[in-house]
This record gives sequence, structure tokens and C-alpha cells, in this order.
Amino acid sequence: MRKKILVTGASSGFGNAIARKFAAAGNDLIITGRRADRLEALAAELRESAGIDVLVKVFDVQNREQVFAALHGDPALENLDLLVNNAGLALGRDHFDQGNIDDWETMIDTNLKGLLYVTRAVLPGLISNGKGHIINIGSTAGKEAYEKGNVYCATKTAVDAISQSMRIDLLKHRIKVTVVHPGASETEFSMVRFKGDAQTAKAVYEGYKPLQAEDIADTVHYCANLPEHVCINSVVMTCTSQANSFYLYK
Repeated sequence: MRKKILVTGASSGFGNAIARKFAAAGNDLIITGRRADRLEALAAELRESAGIDVLVKVFDVQNREQVFAALHGDPALENLDLLVNNAGLALGRDHFDQGNIDDWETMIDTNLKGLLYVTRAVLPGLISNGKGHIINIGSTAGKEAYEKGNVYCATKTAVDAISQSMRIDLLKHRIKVTVVHPGASETEFSMVRFKGDAQTAKAVYEGYKPLQAEDIADTVHYCANLPEHVCINSVVMTCTSQANSFYLYK
């Protein structure tokens, strides 16, 4: 059945792969992010290749006013089937006493508050439909804190807790909530975290085969296409070489 999917952070990484996966299956998309040029290029490509409707919305999830102006009460979001809260990032990897407070605030505002704003903005439509699905992208960093992970780990731990709470609170509305926690994944993640230091970013993935964005997209797609009475509440996924946030074999 053709569905309508909203994916945040669709201009790169997991979000881009998730959008492509659902488009290939014939679903209509609403893709969001900050980089209009990338989103418009992706939308044009998917309209051509998959013959689907793609709506582009450009905003920063950190900005509550932008989020609600773009999403709240928009007729284009009527009959939304799935929200994928993918937008997120890590900035820096420092001991707590040396952490950059601006980086902390950006991670909190994006990974945590952005997820809350987007979800709250689209929830009235999901509730009026009497069904729907929210899939939040967490991290293994939300399952075990690690050295120099401090605030990033805290935001992803919060994503896990919020996902559990959403699942409870939205039971009465028949809305599924799933959180997917990927481990080491080769995307732009490390380039962003290390602020363009390509050598350091590349070293993160040397000596083993990390997850790819398409692996996360496959998992999200699977969770979203189970029977109506089935909800996978939480998934922790790593590459074969990784056991959790601490143990990685190279």
C-alpha cells in the first residue's frame, strides 16, 4: 500500500538512504533539512526514478518557530503514515572539562529538542488518522556512555527514554513508536563530529567494515512494514565487528 513518509535530515546519510528506500517501494515523501539544494536535487531524482510525489520543506529542527511554521496544520501532511526522526549529529569528542558549550547546545537542540518539536508539530495529524508510526533514530551511544561521549551520549539516552514514553502515551491513539539504535556507521557523521578533519574521520572506520546508511534504511523500512498489530519497540544494530559502544574488533 502506498504510504506518505516524512523524513527529517534527508539531505545526507541515514536520512537520504531512508528516503531512497521508501521511494523505491513506491511511497510518497516529505523530505526536510537545512540544505535546500541537496533536498531539491534528491526530490527531482526520486520523482523521476520512482514516479512518486516528493514535497521539500527546508528548515532547521533546532528552530521551533521554523518547525511549526513548516509542519503544523499543513494540509500536505494529512494522512501521514510515518514520521522518521532522523536529523541529528555529534560535535566534538572531548573530555567533559574541555567540552565546547556551543557544541553541547547544538547537540541538545538538534538531537533532542528538534525531535520533540517535529513530533509535536505532526502529531495532531497522526492522531486524527487514528493510526501511524514514529521511528526515532537513536544510537548505541544511548545504551552505554563512553569516554569523551558525554553530551552526545546524553542526548541519545534521552531519545531512548522519550521513545519509550511516546510508546506508552500514544497507545490510546494506535500510534506505533520504534527507536533504532545504530552503532558505528560510515556516513558524514564523523566528518561533522570532527569538524572537517578528514584524516581523523577516516581513521574511525579503518580496520573493519562499519554499517552503511543503507543498512539502517533497510531496518527502518522493515520496521515500518510489519502487520498493523505488530510494533518493534527498539532495535540495537551494529556491524559484525562491533558488540556495543565499548567493544570493536579491528
